[in-house]
Amino acid sequence: MPKTMKGPAIFLAQFAGDKAPFNSLPAIAKWAAGLGYKGIQIPTWDGRLFDLEKAAASKDYCDEVKGICREAGVEITELSTHLQGQLVAVHPAYDAQMDGFAPAKVHNNPKARQKWAVEQLKAAAKASRHLGLDVSVSFTGSLAFPYLYPFPQRPAGLIEEAFKELARRWKPILDVYEDHGVDIGYEIHPSEDVFDGATFEMFLDALGGHKRCNINYDPSHFLLQQLDYLAFIDIYHERIKAFHVKDAEFNPDGRQGVYSGYQSWINRAGRFRSLGDGQVDFGGIFSKLAQYGYDSWAVLEWECCLKHPEDGAAEGAPFIASHIIRVTEKAFDDFAAGKTDRKLLKAMMGI
Repeated sequence: MPKTMKGPAIFLAQFAGDKAPFNSLPAIAKWAAGLGYKGIQIPTWDGRLFDLEKAAASKDYCDEVKGICREAGVEITELSTHLQGQLVAVHPAYDAQMDGFAPAKVHNNPKARQKWAVEQLKAAAKASRHLGLDVSVSFTGSLAFPYLYPFPQRPAGLIEEAFKELARRWKPILDVYEDHGVDIGYEIHPSEDVFDGATFEMFLDALGGHKRCNINYDPSHFLLQQLDYLAFIDIYHERIKAFHVKDAEFNPDGRQGVYSGYQSWINRAGRFRSLGDGQVDFGGIFSKLAQYGYDSWAVLEWECCLKHPEDGAAEGAPFIASHIIRVTEKAFDDFAAGKTDRKLLKAMMGI
């Protein structure tokens, strides 16, 4: 049944920094509200804004955080554990890069780093419940992504084994989310093993259809893969629990196409853009989500290789607000309807 989604909201990860107003929760929440945002998605790894371990242990702290946001004029939409989720499953080729997502005490120790990440994910389930949130957003991590387009040929069973292991690592985490009544919306994203609909189904199957395994829908990653992101909503709408509103463009030429990642962002065929500057059909997306009853948040994730972030943030709130469909409670042709008359109905059908 059609429903009206909430928003506009903004993911704070790309804006947090060491200078005011981006270096504390009260200041950045007030900044977001001043731009017209009604919600903020909080990156749980950024101690300048949020203490995840404290939030997991203390409802009083969570009440304090909610009060700060309420005073600023915004709500918390979801907690993000993207960086910690990435560390649940890391191929050794990425070990050196991934250490930057974790504290120094677990650097150069992949097992300790993964254990830390798992505890962070479990803490986010507890913190979400303390905050009264039903959804969190994350990444799955990856064990097989280096073998996406392999030569020589992959050994038989490699991908199947990777998804079994990915599910083995995530199921105990998802069980904690089940205990606390919280969904994880995975952002389906290249560099994760779950990067499209087919791989999401593989992951979900390996998890035995776990009810807490869901989707953070972000069309920008689908456009860059040339995947039908509107049909994706038709197929997976029941699992879409969160929504990143992010734009992108794909401009292939005689030199490069989908695989142009060796170039700088500004020189790639596929680029992320500020809202309205790319090619994503947001009219179609917002209509589809309204049609299927999506009533959670529309959250700006700003990433652009050209525009200044503060300009992108300022333009994002009115853009999202203009696309949210306040769904109707009556049919447009109700004025022409008459009272139900069973005799008339039978007569119209000749019965």
